[in-house]
Amino acid sequence: MSDQQGLTPEFAIGFRAVMLDGVVRELETTKKVLAAIPDSKADYRHDPNGRTAWELAWHIANTDVQFMEGIADLEFKMQSPAEKPKTVAELVDWYDANFKRNADRIWALSGEQLMTPVNFMGAFNMPVVFYLGFLNNHSIHHRGQLATYLRPMGAKVPSIYGGSFDQPFQPAQSNAA
Repeated sequence: MSDQQGLTPEFAIGFRAVMLDGVVRELETTKKVLAAIPDSKADYRHDPNGRTAWELAWHIANTDVQFMEGIADLEFKMQSPAEKPKTVAELVDWYDANFKRNADRIWALSGEQLMTPVNFMGAFNMPVVFYLGFLNNHSIHHRGQLATYLRPMGAKVPSIYGGSFDQPFQPAQSNAA
């Protein structure tokens, strides 16, 4: 692997551990933001040129799952499922189940598999483990967009990294006397 000097199976396994643990933790926050969308306001659009809340929510969930599948398969197909969720609750459940299923598949990859160069739509060709970083950034970026939709559509903004106006930070209570 002369074109990937310094990349070893051990490094790939360590990088996967750090990044996959992080994206699985981010999943829980993203599910809170998705779940905050009222079904009755899913067609909210902040601007005529912007996506609706539902379109953005589906983009986040579907793209995250497709990235996870592509990493696990060592090949990006980026195909949407024929049957899509119809409500916000269905979307959150679909996202959770498919994301976690693929996370388990990624945990099972060997260090050598994680080092496999994989082409992403002609834009990138890098060891598949590094797409976990791209997935993380993409998901957080769009989750931030969606979070800005919530209050204008009349929804409550959940805590993301600390408290929000609608869900203030609650420090953990100490058991020490």
